[in-house]
Amino acid sequence: MKLMTMAFLAAVSAGAAQADGTHMPDHGAAPGGTGQMEHMDHMGDMGAMDHMGGTDAASGHGATTIGAPARAEEAARTVTVAMRETEDGRMVFDPPALDFAAGETVRLAIRNEGEQEHEFVMDASDEIQEHKAMMAEMPDMVHRDANALRLGPGESGEITWTFGEPGSYEFACLIPGHYEGGMHGPLVVR
Repeated sequence: MKLMTMAFLAAVSAGAAQADGTHMPDHGAAPGGTGQMEHMDHMGDMGAMDHMGGTDAASGHGATTIGAPARAEEAARTVTVAMRETEDGRMVFDPPALDFAAGETVRLAIRNEGEQEHEFVMDASDEIQEHKAMMAEMPDMVHRDANALRLGPGESGEITWTFGEPGSYEFACLIPGHYEGGMHGPLVVR
């Protein structure tokens, strides 16, 4: 009975979310399917859609292979990442590549030195591509995950992260057109 009640409440909540225009598709569900519902943040920034789905620690589902959020006082070092546009129209991160040790806790100090809004999102390459496709369909979607940060011109922010399994990952700006403009790079965990 409890499972049926929970399923009913989930269905009612999904219908209400769709009605107010803030519903985001479930990454795990087939189109039109009934995949596991994910945690969502429906507060919005001036009507922008928020994305809290996925399987990362920020959405309450545990750590991913790239790692997990950490407390600032646990950071062994700080790495500064700048985001900006170049005079020839490209969009770049500086440094263009990131390298960390498995288990290392790092404070990423991220600055938007450009004149446009930019994002810093780090994840497995397939997850980056999935979110990039979603952003193309819903350009107002704003990431609110522990592995992502969106900054306006002149703004700064931080992500403190303990890197997980060794492997090749990616960091990128997923605002439509920015990835294609050059705003992505490799992130290696050794």
